Amino acid sequence: MAPRSGVDIVCHEKSPEHPIGTRNGMKPFARATQRLGWWLVSTENLDTLDIALAARLRSIALDAARLAAPILREAFRSGVSSENKTNAHDLVTDFDRRSETVIRDHLLAAEPDSGVLGEEGGKVGEGSLQWIVDPIDGTSNFTHGVAFFCISIAAALDGVLLAGVVLDPIAELEFTADAQHAYLNGRIMAPSQRPEQLHANIMTDYPSAEALAADGETALQEFGSWVSSFATVRRKVSAALALAHVAAGWCDATIGFDTKIWDVSAGALLVRRSGGQYLGYRYDDLELPAQEAPCFLALGPGADYPVLDQSISRIIGERMAKGFDS
Repeated sequence: MAPRSGVDIVCHEKSPEHPIGTRNGMKPFARATQRLGWWLVSTENLDTLDIALAARLRSIALDAARLAAPILREAFRSGVSSENKTNAHDLVTDFDRRSETVIRDHLLAAEPDSGVLGEEGGKVGEGSLQWIVDPIDGTSNFTHGVAFFCISIAAALDGVLLAGVVLDPIAELEFTADAQHAYLNGRIMAPSQRPEQLHANIMTDYPSAEALAADGETALQEFGSWVSSFATVRRKVSAALALAHVAAGWCDATIGFDTKIWDVSAGALLVRRSGGQYLGYRYDDLELPAQEAPCFLALGPGADYPVLDQSISRIIGERMAKGFDS
């Protein structure tokens, strides 16, 4: 399948390793580091990963996503009914559940001693290897006929991300990552250096209705600062697919608050393996992987956008003062 027009893709054997979890010259670190009263979290250095294991898990996850994709493709724009999960902004459909069941069954058959953490079905199985599954990231888009949703599957060993898959079933785009590279439809992704802030485009789900309730005027002011500072700001309401677009070089950055581990795990690895940065932010000092943090900033190669740093500092700082925890 030909790559989407405009994406930077190279097909070389080996690409330079990029720092993981670095920001503004900081080096990777295992412990959370306090900055300005909030906490920036980095995952472990991944240089020692078993490359063959990561490649195999990537293949298993991709096969699982491919099994579920036709279910969503056939249902899309066919009058899908939904129900509220937590509120009117958080929807679930029978297709979420069907997709997750197909994915879970395949993963556990391939790796019986693993566990699956799914958005809809919770934890099934036990093991140091954990699959993290969002059967439809962007259910609201799927329900309303908007072609921006995906299947997201990640594999983590003792909390360290090994492999990730984000599959867009409508555009037929397969974003994958292992211990060495990120790929689009099997070809290595290597985006060029991202533009300066004024010419950059970003994606975000912020502010949601919940964020407006939590952050009040701050939410509107910070969103307004992004509209003024960037060439384009898009609210696409699928964190996983937004992260995949950063990895491909189609989007320069994405920022998120109040996310769950299944929203971001696969996309976080995609961004890192394509040469970008994925940074997780917490309200406490617990030493947990970045994908488990409730807030994140993902940047394409060379991207440095001070307005986003300022927003994170303000929003998280104000939430901590209100007693938020991770």
